[in-house]
Amino acid sequence: MTATTSTLTGNVHLRVLRPSDAEPMRAAYHRNRDHLAPWEPDRAEEFFTAAGQGKVIASKLDLHAVGSEVPWVLVEEDRIIGAITLTGIVRGPFLSAHLGYWVDREVNGRGIGSAAIAFAVDFARQELGLHRLQAATLPHNTASQKILQRAGFHTIGLAPSYLKIAGTWQDHVLYQHILY
Repeated sequence: MTATTSTLTGNVHLRVLRPSDAEPMRAAYHRNRDHLAPWEPDRAEEFFTAAGQGKVIASKLDLHAVGSEVPWVLVEEDRIIGAITLTGIVRGPFLSAHLGYWVDREVNGRGIGSAAIAFAVDFARQELGLHRLQAATLPHNTASQKILQRAGFHTIGLAPSYLKIAGTWQDHVLYQHILY
């Protein structure tokens, strides 16, 4: 798959995750640990170390190499300020993937998440030839829901006990974007 770098807004750009991102990812997750905790699975302490991030990155890059994931980071002035990923890429008659993302608490409200999602949608359509993207949010995550809706995603339903987030199985609102 194409190793893409793109300017999103101002001095924020997006690029594919690299093995050398272990320490910058550790720093980003450390800065945002409390901010992300309500929206993510419980994480082992190792996840918040450079070694732990190295393992996560290696796994993501293995999946990228076989075409089932595209992991990008959002970078501002050489500092990682978020991530966006297409996961579970399925070919054949489904031509679909899941979209997930997060943005650093310090840069929320600047349109970075919206720009990253718009980029990922275009990439999924143009570069991967996908027909559909899906995303899921907790019912009370109205900020992410608004961003997804502005990007062309539509609600397809409520999935009970969909993901184990912050230590409990939680319902999620499911969204899809039909790309063509």
